[in-house]
Amino acid sequence: MKKDYLIFIKGTQNVDGEEDTIELLTKGRYYKRQGSWFIAYDELEDDDAPKPTIKTRLQVEGDDKVTMTRRGRQSSQLVIEKGVRHQCHYDTGFADWVMGVQGGRIKSDLGERGGTLDFSYSLDINTMLSSENSVNIVVKECENDA
Repeated sequence: MKKDYLIFIKGTQNVDGEEDTIELLTKGRYYKRQGSWFIAYDELEDDDAPKPTIKTRLQVEGDDKVTMTRRGRQSSQLVIEKGVRHQCHYDTGFADWVMGVQGGRIKSDLGERGGTLDFSYSLDINTMLSSENSVNIVVKECENDA
C-alpha cells in the first residue's frame, strides 16, 4: 500500500534583479527506486483549471543531480547537475525551446520518511542569462486518518 506524502515547495526566481516566489502545498507520492528518490505530484496549470493538469516528477540522485520532468499541455525536462550545464527541452505552449540549465547547489537529506531537498540553477536562452532559480522542498509522511 502506497502512503500519501505532504509536499511543500518554495520556488524563487530572479530575473533582472526582480524576485518572484511561489509556494505550493500538495499531497503526492514519494518513493525510492534504483538508488534514487522520486517526488511526484499533480498541480493545476492555472487557477481556473477544474482538476490537476500537470504531472511533475523529480528524480533526486543524492547531492549531485536532480531531474525535473513536467507533463501536461506544456511539458519540460530540466536536468540540474551540480557544476554542469545541460541543454534541456522546454515547451511554452506556443513554441518549443532548447534552454541551457547550469546546476548550482544541490543538498538532499531525503530518507525513508521524507526530508528536504534544496537546489539552485540558472537558465539561459542562446547563452544569455534568463533567470536564476532556487527550490526548497520538504516531504513529510501524511498522518493516518483513523
